[in-house]
Amino acid sequence: MTLSAFKEYIATGYPQDKNSITFGCAIYEQKPVTNSWINIPLKSLNRHGLICGATGTGKTKTIQMFAELLSENDIPSLLMDIKGDLSGMAFAGTCNEAIKKRQDVIGLPFEPRPFPVELLKLSDDQGVQLRATVSEFGPTLLAKILELNETQESIISVVFKYCDDHQLPLLDIKDLKKILSYLSDEENKDFEENYGYLSPTSINSIVRKVIALEQEGADQFFGEPSFDVADLLTRANEKDGKISILELSQIQDKSRLFSSFMLCLLAEIYHTFPEVGDLEKPKLVIFIDEAHMLFKNSSKALIGQLEQIIRLIRSKGVGIFFCTQNPTDISDAVLSQLGMKIQHALRAFTAKDRKELRLVAHNYPDSPYYDNETLLTSLGIGEIAISVLSNKGYPTPLAAVLLRAPRSRMGPLTIDEKKQLVSQSLLTTKYNTRLDRKSAYEILNENLAKAAARSQQSTDQTTSETAPEKNRQEPSTFDKLSKNTMVRQMGRTIVREITRGLLGILGIKRKRR
Repeated sequence: MTLSAFKEYIATGYPQDKNSITFGCAIYEQKPVTNSWINIPLKSLNRHGLICGATGTGKTKTIQMFAELLSENDIPSLLMDIKGDLSGMAFAGTCNEAIKKRQDVIGLPFEPRPFPVELLKLSDDQGVQLRATVSEFGPTLLAKILELNETQESIISVVFKYCDDHQLPLLDIKDLKKILSYLSDEENKDFEENYGYLSPTSINSIVRKVIALEQEGADQFFGEPSFDVADLLTRANEKDGKISILELSQIQDKSRLFSSFMLCLLAEIYHTFPEVGDLEKPKLVIFIDEAHMLFKNSSKALIGQLEQIIRLIRSKGVGIFFCTQNPTDISDAVLSQLGMKIQHALRAFTAKDRKELRLVAHNYPDSPYYDNETLLTSLGIGEIAISVLSNKGYPTPLAAVLLRAPRSRMGPLTIDEKKQLVSQSLLTTKYNTRLDRKSAYEILNENLAKAAARSQQSTDQTTSETAPEKNRQEPSTFDKLSKNTMVRQMGRTIVREITRGLLGILGIKRKRR
């Protein structure tokens, strides 16, 4: 095989046109081939993808470079920033000898520039606060984040049904704890007649898990205003797509919160974005770092929902890229739907590693120019093996690639730089003030207070013991509540409870439950 034949092999497999982006140049016999560029068709990006590689091989820089190219083509993206060093994309990078040499070898100029960045957060970091209501999460995702067993998950499903039937909005952790406390009362016969018996022991076990989750910071995440996924598509300027960066460095050890949020976000996008068919370029591209968290300890039902979303969300114009160390971290059903595969170097130190290496090598097309297993262990930092789906839908030939360098800053922003960036965001004023409108917590407290007052009034009145049976009315709901021992206790303590305000009266919108 000659060099000229290799160049033709690459040019045929990765042709350049106006609707493509250039990742770098191909590598032949372990040497980069200048101007033999690897071009990725934009149309292929909503067929999803995988970015894999061992720690320290450059996956984060690949995501950064990828998002820059998307932004230049007016495609917004959402990035998960686990390590906290992607925020620097808001500022221009700097050139050094290594970068200049790399770009000269590739045959592309290096022009440092900033990109439009929106910082998002789930914790106390700088950025736009992301929230979702308990109702939006739904019983299945809530069961995952609480790590409930099947019995406890069925109880949560019944609780959601009860709240739907009785117009009790579940917005935050207080609402959830209040309804669980209310339903744990053994004398709540009305509930048992219509929804079945719920074991107080099981409910109390769920309450303890809710409290534990609250201690991890979930009370900051659950509530209103909930994040509108349409804000991921807003334009930053006239020509560049916005890069939304979700800072996760403070909660990287809280995988339940992160993974459950991502599943909720994907479900929200799937249910709210309109059908657009097979576009020439995607409306949004999402990069999910540490993707193994989505599948770890997830129920079969939840993984089934995720597989369905991945299969169908492409018709919404959304591309999803899973980033992890090993492809085996991703379920086979999801892996089979990923059209682009980007592989950084793998390390094979043990027999198990070598077995996994062989499995990964089989995910790529055979090539007359590469031995797949040898290639995957010999890649350097900033080098990848790649195969994508062409515009016609067939896999491109396997290619080793020397990647171009990111043009924005490769490192985090300072605290002052973050503050400056966040202060310029229009979304900060929209989302960073918590709303606290009337919900299950207030409604149940009001009902219990009324029932307690009725109970007190009843004890002060003289009732006739000889009243005809036919004149006795059927006890009302409040009468039944007044006989409840918990209600009487609530009546004595209700005045000491801290109740929430009604600040959320503005901007109320219909929520999915």
